[in-house]
Amino acid sequence: MINLKILQERIGYTFRKPDLLQLAMTHRSYSGHHNERLEFLGDSLLNCVTAINLYERYTGLNEGSLSRLRSSLVRQQALYEIAQKLELSRFLLLGEGELKAGGFKRPSILADAMEALFGAVFLDSDFDTVKQVISRLFAGMMKELDPETYGKDAKTQLQEYLQGHKMALPEYHVVATRGAAHNQEFEVECVIGKFDIHVCGTGSSRRAGEQEAARKALVEVTDAMKNRRAASSGKQKQKEKQMKLIGVPVSRRETSAD
Repeated sequence: MINLKILQERIGYTFRKPDLLQLAMTHRSYSGHHNERLEFLGDSLLNCVTAINLYERYTGLNEGSLSRLRSSLVRQQALYEIAQKLELSRFLLLGEGELKAGGFKRPSILADAMEALFGAVFLDSDFDTVKQVISRLFAGMMKELDPETYGKDAKTQLQEYLQGHKMALPEYHVVATRGAAHNQEFEVECVIGKFDIHVCGTGSSRRAGEQEAARKALVEVTDAMKNRRAASSGKQKQKEKQMKLIGVPVSRRETSAD
């Protein structure tokens, strides 16, 4: 029997019927009594809650724009990322064959378990409660949503950012492939030479792995640029201070030179 107390603490909800949570963590390879019906229910709940949250947050967006934003939040990769933060793989019940094949790391299995978890919370409580759980888990992603770039994938955003700052395009390399041929997981590295950035992303396809790596690289390179600007500004202020100490007037042009 797996200890599900930690998982309940992480999602911020304690089950009245723990058997529902255990069922949500049970893959079909482990038992004939598995989580696929809960997954079906959870998928609908996730779409509904996400639609409500987007409708309330973005009052000026039309139906098509809201639909595209919702798609970016309910996709497999988003669920996989949340599952990783929860360390959901620790709580999965998988058959011996699936365990040996690395199923506990597979994005599709983890994403399905997340949806089953939402279904289990709903059956154990009510709609308002599962809405709170989903909203809390997706709060970070919701906050990072940018309606101006939602139509662009991570690779496109990274490429445009680098081109806009006159930097070389990123390089992508597959560093590992795991799982059976019909259900593989790809680990892809994204390299940005300018700042010696090396980050990896995983996905159920090479493209998905590249997108995840690009998303991480975009965060790294924007942080690096901010730090560079901050350092440059600090040097300029020090230069002005020294000039004032020796009585050299500082012009506006010199102040904005960097």
